[in-house]
Amino acid sequence: MTSHSGEGGKNEIFVDVVERLSVVIGSNWKCFLPSCSSLNEEFSIGKSQLRGLRGRLCVWTSAVFIRLVKHSMSFDTYRILKICPSQGEQTLMQYQLCDELPCPPPFRLFPTVEKDYGSRLLIFLKLRCDLPPNSAAINVSVTIPVPKCSLSLSQELSSPDQTAELRPKHKSIVWEIPRFPGGAQLSALFKVEVPSFSSASLLEVGPVSMSFELPKHTCTGLQVRFVRLSPNQQGLSHRWVRYVTHSESYTIRI
Repeated sequence: MTSHSGEGGKNEIFVDVVERLSVVIGSNWKCFLPSCSSLNEEFSIGKSQLRGLRGRLCVWTSAVFIRLVKHSMSFDTYRILKICPSQGEQTLMQYQLCDELPCPPPFRLFPTVEKDYGSRLLIFLKLRCDLPPNSAAINVSVTIPVPKCSLSLSQELSSPDQTAELRPKHKSIVWEIPRFPGGAQLSALFKVEVPSFSSASLLEVGPVSMSFELPKHTCTGLQVRFVRLSPNQQGLSHRWVRYVTHSESYTIRI
């Protein structure tokens, strides 16, 4: 949470919910969860079994509060955090979820890797964004490891705003997507020249790693339902709640 006085003495409070996502998806991964669900207030911390009114139970591994937060009774019973913030930025709560997410991971990859004629390697990728239709991922970067002796790359991308390049020093192809709408599917065909191609060259492709940002979205479904100021608060304060998810480590085996 950030609290400060803006221009003209305007008091402002920003409550930021920031999640960092670490995921490893196996090559045979299947998901039978609905495309989107809501966590609401129905979750527990550790072995606690407090349930709300709606949604599936989601068990948080841990939640740590700063000492200024008076949470013991109001949070355990009503999911309310009480704090008297000073100006500046403070972390109110840090939480961790190591159970299944209440919604599918944001991206699914459908890869095809095969040998073309001569010494050329074909990599065809279909990438689907499983965010809700009114959401979008931004600054999406897809890194595909390739055989170490790869020399050149030709490509066919599904839209002109995408770019891709071969980075021989890092032995990888990097596919950049500025904006990826929820529910959309993009594709890329890469043709890589690999001298001395052999069956072992196919084993050097992957796993695929991704980095991205998901504005206005949290993968746990955590929501701040209201920000209420005490009656003795001086002046009219403007209250803002912002959500964002960053990729800490997102790996897809192929």
